[in-house]
Amino acid sequence: MEFKVNQISSNQISRAGTLSTNHGEVSTPAFLPVATQASVKSLSSHEIVQLGAEMLLSNAYHLYLRPGLEIIQHAGGLHEFMSWNAPILTDSGGFQIYSLGKLMRVSENGVQFKSHIDGSSHFMSPEDCMLIQATLGADIIMPLDHCLPHDSDTLDIKRSVTRTYQWAIRAKQNQTNPNQSLFGIVQGGTSIPLRREAVDSITSLDFPGYAIGGLSVGESAHLMYTTLEATTELLPFDKPRYLMGVGSPEHLIKGVLLGIDLFDCVFPTRLARNGSLFTSQGRINVRNQQFKTNLDPIDGACVCLVCTTYSLSYINHLFRSHELLGYRLATIHNLNFILRLMENLRAAIATDTLVEYSNRFLDSYATR
Repeated sequence: MEFKVNQISSNQISRAGTLSTNHGEVSTPAFLPVATQASVKSLSSHEIVQLGAEMLLSNAYHLYLRPGLEIIQHAGGLHEFMSWNAPILTDSGGFQIYSLGKLMRVSENGVQFKSHIDGSSHFMSPEDCMLIQATLGADIIMPLDHCLPHDSDTLDIKRSVTRTYQWAIRAKQNQTNPNQSLFGIVQGGTSIPLRREAVDSITSLDFPGYAIGGLSVGESAHLMYTTLEATTELLPFDKPRYLMGVGSPEHLIKGVLLGIDLFDCVFPTRLARNGSLFTSQGRINVRNQQFKTNLDPIDGACVCLVCTTYSLSYINHLFRSHELLGYRLATIHNLNFILRLMENLRAAIATDTLVEYSNRFLDSYATR
């Protein structure tokens, strides 16, 4: 993997760049649609390419459980298995330790857990995590890390920072696939001193890129931004910075303003399946009665396939009738909205109009 910063905004923080991998290039800042189980829900790989996505995220924990490594290995790796020829990033499953905490038991050796699918018992060490991801064959991989709720006490957060660092050492020592780039992960909750400690320890290992984990897990937006700013300014400028699990338009803009290069989140696609759609004036719920006879597009400023073809009335009907097409159209629109936002942010960095563009967007987006 190679990372090149092409333009820097006048704030000397935001940047546009190119991330080069064996499976192609990614223009940054970029949003990665989430294909947790080798699928962006309801869409084909071809449709995702048409939307302009250049990289996807999949999850090693989920793919290890189902369909299993043997099946993916037999197919020739994750790219071949899901017919996706562009870059892939795989998360380790560290977030699942947090989100499925009742099924997990964490020790210094790794994580003992029960499958959320069938209740079977499994153990994953940092070394196992590297072996799993080497088999999957993603371009960028994550070490096993320990993510905690935002309101955890300081002692527990400090332990998670230490554990994440120790696991990162073991992961780096056991990385076997030379075609993969292993990123380090910075934890530390919303404690700025612990974030600084985590940055110091993780960057000492000299990873080719760095991820910021443990944010957008229930803390206020202000606290997230404060923590993110304090963390990002300490990371190496010449290496990609990846903010894990963040995907709302306002968070993406703030992240770019603070120098983040990569984002991923299920937020746009999950909202879509629940009828919540992005527009240039904020989110709407297409299930609402007010849209039953509305023949306008979702967003008059959008030129995606959905907005240029279908009306709010029709999509309202699809959701009320529980037609699967409704979920597909909503997903296409929301992903298009986010991917165009990232495209516009890159263009604004290139023309040094990022602050002006961000203010205009947020002023309009907050009006509805």
